[in-house]
Amino acid sequence: MNTAGANQTGNSVDLSKIKRGPIVLALIIGAFVAILNETLLGNAMPDLVQELGVTYSTIQWLTTAYMLVIGVLVPVTAILQEWFTTRQMFLSAMILFFAGTLIAAVAPGFELLLVGRVVQALGTGLMLPVMMNTFLVIFPPEKRGGAMGLIGLVIMFAPAIGPTISGLILDSLPWRWLFILVLPLAAVSIVCAAAFLKNVTTVTKPRVDILSIVLSTIGFGGVVFGFSKAGENGWSDEQVYWPIIVGCVALALFIWRQLRLKSPVMDLRAFKFPMFTLVTVLLFVLMMTLFSSMTLIPLYLQGALFLTAFKSGLMLLPGGMVNGVMGVVSGKLFDKFGPRVLVIPGLAIVMLALYLFTGFDANTSTGYIIAIHIVMLIGLSLVMMPAQTTGLNQLPPHLYPHGTAILNTLQQVSGAIGTALFISIMTNGTKDYMSGSKDPTNPGEIANGVVAGVHDAFWIGLIIAAVAFVIGLFIRRTKAPAPEGHPAGSPGMH
Repeated sequence: MNTAGANQTGNSVDLSKIKRGPIVLALIIGAFVAILNETLLGNAMPDLVQELGVTYSTIQWLTTAYMLVIGVLVPVTAILQEWFTTRQMFLSAMILFFAGTLIAAVAPGFELLLVGRVVQALGTGLMLPVMMNTFLVIFPPEKRGGAMGLIGLVIMFAPAIGPTISGLILDSLPWRWLFILVLPLAAVSIVCAAAFLKNVTTVTKPRVDILSIVLSTIGFGGVVFGFSKAGENGWSDEQVYWPIIVGCVALALFIWRQLRLKSPVMDLRAFKFPMFTLVTVLLFVLMMTLFSSMTLIPLYLQGALFLTAFKSGLMLLPGGMVNGVMGVVSGKLFDKFGPRVLVIPGLAIVMLALYLFTGFDANTSTGYIIAIHIVMLIGLSLVMMPAQTTGLNQLPPHLYPHGTAILNTLQQVSGAIGTALFISIMTNGTKDYMSGSKDPTNPGEIANGVVAGVHDAFWIGLIIAAVAFVIGLFIRRTKAPAPEGHPAGSPGMH
């Protein structure tokens, strides 16, 4: 990378001598195991309920707590990256993740397993924004598409193979092996990072506003918790609406405070850049659709086609693999042609796939389902990383940590909202169908009930995708503003 790029970021670090390859390797391995770990446990829930002697609503905490910790931690990563070096942040994240995995692997009961998951989540929440920010700093804008495509490969490929791998492991080994097998990979990432990872950002140590962190924690934590409970408890439950109300009030106060502070925890001035704002809204809407399909398709496969968890995981694998490869391809195409050529057709493909999903029934062939799933993930891969890169490219370098923190936080929140929304739509659709059924205990009728619920949810998904398509029409190629555009006192001025 040219030294001009290094100077532009306000780094005292000379980026021209940085070896990108080893840094990328350490970051990618770390992110892969952390994200893989998010979907590994899905298939293991029935086994864990039996082995640990707890209820399904209790075991859900392994997922809820994980999402909650990440939702709370990611917003403060921008300020943490201004206090600690890239190397300190990433190594701390991976060591935390390794420790959490080890605790979970040896946990004698549910309580310690939950502690392990929380420690793992602390590592994951720290790592993802650090990885994205590091890529933005070490790659010049004209090579960023391909680099962000690598992140896309990991973010899409790891969750796709998670259910299949966990199905394979659980067929022949106890659930602890889900954690034991992750340990060597986490260890490799720590060794690579310790050997090769150099600091690529300037530590400015701005004043930390504790009240902002408290408001952020209550705000994002309340919203993520409330929506994650809505899927299982319904919207009228106190555990759902009170956390959402309190969370929204705290978020409003958090936003007001960030706009008044000289050194905000999350610098919302990133929203002054129109393409970043547009992309943030687009990804928020699109992530709801992505999470909904990742939740609904396995429910449909197991509830209507009566497939096992392992078989349903296996059916989703080809789509995930194609998506991973396409992430890298779309990144390279983005560098060459810009975002519009990819994002608009990608959103059209997602809409087509969701429309075809609304035609599924209890007799749909598995080959057809796999094909449509692949089509949808090709569409998503054309949108996700190109859109994200476009938005971040418009920011001045001192806002990179804040931009990545904003995008990562809102993706967590939209995931929680999307999953809750679509599960509740599906549940209500199934209930409505079964209430009019003459033989509600008949397996064929149960399957039809699931199909009816899934249809309702996918129609809503299609409407949301149409909104994303309209937003996508306004996307344009962006360039970072000149360095003199920095506000006074920002790192870029030093």
